Amino acid sequence: MKAMLVRSYGENSVFEAGEIEKPTLRAGHVLVKIAASSVNTVDTKIRRAGEALPLSPKLPAILGMDFAGTIEAVGEGVDGYSVGDAVYGCAGGLADLPGTLAEYILADADLIAHKPATLSMREAAALPLVGITAYEGLMRAGVGANQTVLVHGGSGGVGHVALQLAAHLGAEVYSTGGGERQLALIEELGARPINYRTERVEDYVARCTGGRGFDVVFDSVGGTNMTNSFEAAALNGQVVSTVSTCELDLSVAHFKGLSLHVVFMLIPMLHQVGRAAHHAILARLAGIVDAGALRPVLDTEHYTLDQAEAAHARLESGQGMGKVVIDN
Repeated sequence: MKAMLVRSYGENSVFEAGEIEKPTLRAGHVLVKIAASSVNTVDTKIRRAGEALPLSPKLPAILGMDFAGTIEAVGEGVDGYSVGDAVYGCAGGLADLPGTLAEYILADADLIAHKPATLSMREAAALPLVGITAYEGLMRAGVGANQTVLVHGGSGGVGHVALQLAAHLGAEVYSTGGGERQLALIEELGARPINYRTERVEDYVARCTGGRGFDVVFDSVGGTNMTNSFEAAALNGQVVSTVSTCELDLSVAHFKGLSLHVVFMLIPMLHQVGRAAHHAILARLAGIVDAGALRPVLDTEHYTLDQAEAAHARLESGQGMGKVVIDN
């Protein structure tokens, strides 16, 4: 089968088209003909950092984690799937799991679910990693009705899903953005936009919550922005971080009694622990999508498998809006 291979990591890393053996079916797995995959920030980080990251696959590597496609074969012990089923998931592209920049993937049945009926293959491929991350974070924080939720980076991959899910759960949702396009998208998706470039944290906390702070702050930006999250949270509030590889002073979090939830959704894939939870979340997300409460936003540019390098460059450029998708 055709695959896009990375033979070296680093700033000069490139993709090369190659022919490799089609995966052999085994128990607990399904063989999927990939229709589309999407690019996540972690994919570009692996390509650039390589062995410096403990989750990088050995070279030559097939990157890519998210996909949507059609089942061609079902392994022993797999229930609930048949040949011809349309599925989606996040099931490869790290450690010893070959990725989605290929014609086929052998996917653990616990890491996939039936594709949302109302989404195209391209749209479905954009959802798994960011959807699972957003859902897990909101569940850990106990988001529900009559709560105020602030999503940092609401026009980004995880952020644009988190704000929709928070609204679906009944919360009053606000989100930060840094430009007219970002703010317009945030409002379109059902949250109240906040321009972080023109308004200080203390000012929008006063305006939006009367100075009390937000019950939950979902931070998909991370790094130094975490201090803004602590400042924006209410006393005894919940802060969710999806980007927390940084050194941070927790004094504000301590004196406000905050609970910090760090979400690293790749743990089941890396450590083979709790993989069935990903299937359950993906199935739940499919129901929310088909009920009309969630939709992934796709970048306007289209890429084929041969253009994987350009797709990575598009995400890294910051010029896109929505998930970058590759048509296989």
